[in-house]
Amino acid sequence: MAEASGGLAAVDPGRHDLVLFDLDGVITPTAELHRAAWADLFTDYSFTEDDYLRFIDGRSRYDGVRAFLASRDVHLPEGHPDDPPGDESVCALGNRKDSAFRERLDRGGVLPYPDATRLIERLDPPGVASAVVSSSRNARGVLAAAGLLQRFEVVVDGVVIDSEGIAGKPSPAPFLLAARRSGVDPARTVVIEDAESGVTAGASGGFGLVIGVDRVGAREALLAAGADVVVDDLDEVVVSEVLS
Repeated sequence: MAEASGGLAAVDPGRHDLVLFDLDGVITPTAELHRAAWADLFTDYSFTEDDYLRFIDGRSRYDGVRAFLASRDVHLPEGHPDDPPGDESVCALGNRKDSAFRERLDRGGVLPYPDATRLIERLDPPGVASAVVSSSRNARGVLAAAGLLQRFEVVVDGVVIDSEGIAGKPSPAPFLLAARRSGVDPARTVVIEDAESGVTAGASGGFGLVIGVDRVGAREALLAAGADVVVDDLDEVVVSEVLS
C-alpha cells in the first residue's frame, strides 16, 4: 500500500459526520467509459488525456464541451438541451457524448470499485453518513446499475444541479447543497474526489477534509488543486473508532 501524500487520510467520527463521494472514478470505474466517449467525440481535434484532465474531468458535459472548444478557439451556438445528438451546438455535442456513454454503459454494465464499497461499509458502524455528488446526469442510473442507489439518501447529480440553478464543479455549490440536504455542517464533512475540478470545489467550500483519489497518475495535480491528502485507493482511508 502506497503512503498517502499530503497528510493522513482519516475519517474521524469525532470531527466528521458526513462523507461526500464523487461517483465516476471514485465509486465506479465509469470514468473510463466517459473518457472513451469524449475521445470519440473530439477525435478530429487531436483530443488527449491532458485535455480530458484539464477541461473535461469532473465538469458537466455541457461545461466540458464549452471548456474544450474554447481551448481550441472553436465557438458554437449554445443550442438547447433538447437538441438531438450532433455537431451543430454545444448542447448537441454534449448530447452526442451522452448517447455514446449510455451505449457503452448498456453494453458493459458497471461494478463498483471494491475499495469504495469497503469504505462505505466502514462508515456505517461509527455512524458517519455518506452521499454522492456527481456532475453526471446519469449518476442515479449508474448507481442503480452498480446496486448502490438505495445506499445513498442524498444524491446531488447533474439533474439536481440544473434544477436548482447552481453552478457545477469547480464551484463548491453542489457539495454545499449535498451537505445542507444531509443536515451537516461543511466543516464536519469530508469530500472524496478524483478530478482536479472536484478537488478545487472541495478545497474552496470550507470542508473539513478533502481527499484526492489518484487512480490514473494525477497525484501532484490533485495536491496542487487543493487536496489535503491523496491516496491510490480508498483502502488507504482510515475510519477511526468512536471512543466511549
